[in-house]
Amino acid sequence: MNKTLQRVCIFVAATLLFANCRKKEWAAYYGRPDNLQPPVYQQLDSMGRFKSLLALIDKSGYKETLGAAGYWTFFAPNDDAFQKFFKEKGIAGVGAIDSVTARAMVQYLLVYNEFKKDRLDDYQATANNAGWTASAAFRRRTAYYTGFYNDFGLNNKPIVAVANNRNSKGALDGNYISNDFNNKYITYFTDDFFKANNLTAEDYKYFYPESEYKGFNVGPATVVKQDIVAENGIIHEVDKVITPLQSIDEYIATKPEYSSFRAILNRLYVNNMVQYIYNADATHRYQVLSGKGDSVFVKVYSSLLSYAPNNENFTKEEDNDGQKDCWTMFIPKNDAVDKYVKTVLCEYYPSLDQMPVDIIADFLNAHLFSTAVWPTKFSVTRNKFSEPPRFDPYTDIFDRKVLSNGFLYGTNKVEEADVFSTVYSKAYLNPKFTMMTRLLNFTGLKLLVAKSNVPVNVLMIPDNVWTAAGYSYNVSKSQFEYTPAGGSATTNGVDDKLTRITKTCVFFDPFRAMIDDLSGADIVRSGDAGTEGDYIKFNNNTIVTAGLQDASIVAKVDSVKTAVNGKVYFINQLPIYTDKPVGYHIKNLGTPTTSDYNYFWQYLNNSVAVFNATTNDIIGLTGFSTVFIPTNAAITQAVNDGILPGTGTAPNKVPNFNPTDEGQKNLVRKFLQYHFLFGHTVVPDGVSSGVFNSFYQNALGNNLKMTVVNSPGALSVIDNYNRAANVINAKSNNLSSRCVIHLIDNYLKYNDN
Repeated sequence: MNKTLQRVCIFVAATLLFANCRKKEWAAYYGRPDNLQPPVYQQLDSMGRFKSLLALIDKSGYKETLGAAGYWTFFAPNDDAFQKFFKEKGIAGVGAIDSVTARAMVQYLLVYNEFKKDRLDDYQATANNAGWTASAAFRRRTAYYTGFYNDFGLNNKPIVAVANNRNSKGALDGNYISNDFNNKYITYFTDDFFKANNLTAEDYKYFYPESEYKGFNVGPATVVKQDIVAENGIIHEVDKVITPLQSIDEYIATKPEYSSFRAILNRLYVNNMVQYIYNADATHRYQVLSGKGDSVFVKVYSSLLSYAPNNENFTKEEDNDGQKDCWTMFIPKNDAVDKYVKTVLCEYYPSLDQMPVDIIADFLNAHLFSTAVWPTKFSVTRNKFSEPPRFDPYTDIFDRKVLSNGFLYGTNKVEEADVFSTVYSKAYLNPKFTMMTRLLNFTGLKLLVAKSNVPVNVLMIPDNVWTAAGYSYNVSKSQFEYTPAGGSATTNGVDDKLTRITKTCVFFDPFRAMIDDLSGADIVRSGDAGTEGDYIKFNNNTIVTAGLQDASIVAKVDSVKTAVNGKVYFINQLPIYTDKPVGYHIKNLGTPTTSDYNYFWQYLNNSVAVFNATTNDIIGLTGFSTVFIPTNAAITQAVNDGILPGTGTAPNKVPNFNPTDEGQKNLVRKFLQYHFLFGHTVVPDGVSSGVFNSFYQNALGNNLKMTVVNSPGALSVIDNYNRAANVINAKSNNLSSRCVIHLIDNYLKYNDN
């Protein structure tokens, strides 16, 4: 027994010795390193200057979180900062702060993941594993979020609501994500970020005039000691207490001076800009947490808006994109909004209730910038309309805030959006011109006529004129239609016809200036210098196009309005184009025997190689053209010069309009075709000069040239023998299908070589 006991004792001793050795080895390998800094809470405690902050952490319930493992960045106000804070708030100390407020304050100082100063302003890109982008970040997501709150829904009914955490894309749930708590961001300002983004100390001082920019600031505070390492994160000591910021949505709800703008932004009944949408997941979470039975509704802003002002997450196109950008809102004070709504938006509408919702959305979006608008970058930052904020940052701004999800500027005037101040607005804001608005959008002309820096004059046509002409827009089918008298609606070719008519209504430089006053008389081309367009003629506030000329009617100018980029002439007829070919109009001009166009017409009528007498087409002629028709006297001279067939003896030959000899027929063809300028229309306006192709091609297939010399009120053409012919203005500028017909005082002589 003694031997057995002895063996047992030896075994136990050996086992204990082995276990003790293994424990030492384990501790040496896996134990806490001697040089490891304590966790955030203990680190703050050891430094001795954060007693108030520690008391706040204790009250908040975050002692365990900050005293254990984790990865945090903590912005820590020192005791001096808290003494200033207590004095400002008129409170004795942390004891006067309730636990809910304490928790919010601590959470807002707490940023997910640990960042030293040199990494804090780098953007954590997640797309395509892109990694870090240096000096691109100025915000970080905190542990704080607002959560459920009390609001008012339809009929001012009290409800429990929660802010949307995404921009609405039209989904029935507003694209709300149940497991995303819409955490707020904190904004900081670093020298590396400012340098990389061409910002200055003024961009900081503008928001915080009572603070100094030191190259590392957090809100109004300065980081007085950075990169304090803790076991579970990084501490940055700051000299001011930073309290949780409101979102843009929360802030404006507390400001009576923004109530007019907010009423439009938060429209609930007609032309809704917000909705309160029931959410089952949010309701369940609220009922579990609160023990109450209320339903929860997500406050969802319309997908028509550039962004949702209650969304703390920026776009979420990347998980962390809120680090590098934020929203900006310019909010006019009440009197500016009220005046603008009355005099501009509602000039033709009884109220916003009767107004198309797109107009309301455009007014709001003019003030909503989906990016950070820094104070020194007003002139180079753009909203969804590619327009800058049109405010002076010092004389037009009375309120300036960095908020949890963006920048806010309170303004003493509205943003003068181009869509409401240009010639486009004269249709857009008037319910009698919905067809014109649609057509300017459809043709892409809105992109030009709705720009304040693009000078343009426009002919504006009311809906009743389009309707009388048979044109309409089928909303249910989203298509333009034409209904002839006694017929049924069709879409065949309608888009092309309407596009051409609409383009005839716009006049860009250099043609715009030619119709600044329609009380005189002139001819002018629609469109701009880079494109061919149909011509119109005006005389004492009446307008004629080739189509109106065919119908023997004119369009009258009823009234004129001036916009920031041009004039609008309201007319009572469509400026229709002709569907008659060029030969038809030459025939009309030349048929009377007393007409100076008669001889040219007779040669043309008998030339089957050039003219189709059945259709009135000039064979092979397409697109834009100009016809230079010699007078009868000039034609007679061409006959006597042997350029055209005739009878008799020079110098007393007379034209032979219908030769039978093939050679003479060919002379006629060449002569006629050389008097057509191919591919362009020119009039005596001083715009188009230079060398152009004629319609005539030589045996090698080359178009023979002619030279146009153009000045206002005078037009001449030089043939390739260097002979000049002058346009006779009094009998010229005759409109045809994409063509102008002129009478000239000499014939044009061609050289086949």
